[in-house]
Amino acid sequence: MRQALREASEAADEGEVPVGAVVVHQGRIIGRGHNQREMLNDPTAHAEMIAMTAAAAYLESWRLEDCTLYVTLEPCAMCAGAIVLARVPRLIYGAGDPKAGACGSILNVVDEPRLNHRVKPDGGLLEAECSEILRAFFQDRRGGNGSDPPVDGASSHS
Repeated sequence: MRQALREASEAADEGEVPVGAVVVHQGRIIGRGHNQREMLNDPTAHAEMIAMTAAAAYLESWRLEDCTLYVTLEPCAMCAGAIVLARVPRLIYGAGDPKAGACGSILNVVDEPRLNHRVKPDGGLLEAECSEILRAFFQDRRGGNGSDPPVDGASSHS
């Protein structure tokens, strides 16, 4: 998760919402990503999507069956769907997302029994650090007025 936090920090430095992700296979990081929606003008350029695409290229397979995805923020519905489709068996995230989280907060796409693959998400790893980078980013963006913006999908994945 520390590597995912580094990715999130890189996103913040680029003016992107600070979400980072890494894909680990056999103890080695094979995919990294951070939000790049603004830079790429791409609504799908979420950290998870970029990290999974890199991992798939590394493995030369779209199936990420022996991988673990670490992400600093609970994935949204789009990313959760991609995690299921990529057959990722393990998902670990830092901060929950009470407005857009699709891994247990408002939806649970990754553990939907009607889908062909399920993931048991583990949330809360380094939750304070993952929440803080988002809080600080939005506080700075809003002029440092001292109010704590919510860590939610409306603001954090935007």
